[in-house]
Amino acid sequence: MRQSEQPSFEELMTAATRTAVHLEMRDAYGVSDEAEDFRHWKRTGERDTDPSSAYWGPWVELVQDAVRRGVEVRRVRIVSEPVSEYIKYEHAGSVVNIKAGESVRWLPRRQTSGLALPGNDFWLFDEKTVLFNHFSGDGEASPEGRELRTDPEVAELATRAFDAAWTLATPHDQYKI
Repeated sequence: MRQSEQPSFEELMTAATRTAVHLEMRDAYGVSDEAEDFRHWKRTGERDTDPSSAYWGPWVELVQDAVRRGVEVRRVRIVSEPVSEYIKYEHAGSVVNIKAGESVRWLPRRQTSGLALPGNDFWLFDEKTVLFNHFSGDGEASPEGRELRTDPEVAELATRAFDAAWTLATPHDQYKI
């Protein structure tokens, strides 16, 4: 399916009925819509943690809507240690993900050697629809962007990978950077 024919992320999240889980495996992202917030944090140590801010509001609303419908929203971040500056920034903002209704865990990369992990970050909806996110080496979304997969074997791989990482990972409030 060509990217232009794929449902949007918001449509996939809205269609989820049971689970929406996210596995992140990069130590830095260069996502342009957070670039200014990241620069501000690096300069001041202050992070926008207002769930109703222009930056966070749409995300918080989307997650809260899913949680109200009974969807369990979880995220695991696999990180190298010592953590990168970007991971410190993500850690500082995770309180908003949690306020929105997500469960967030952290997994040191050295603990993942025995896990079969897909080559790319992904969102998995209801254990059947996988949205892979492709990034360039510097963390920007690649020209290919997203890849939507519904093949049962790919969904099963993503389910097993996420579940294994989740089991090993440390809850956000216990993970110290």
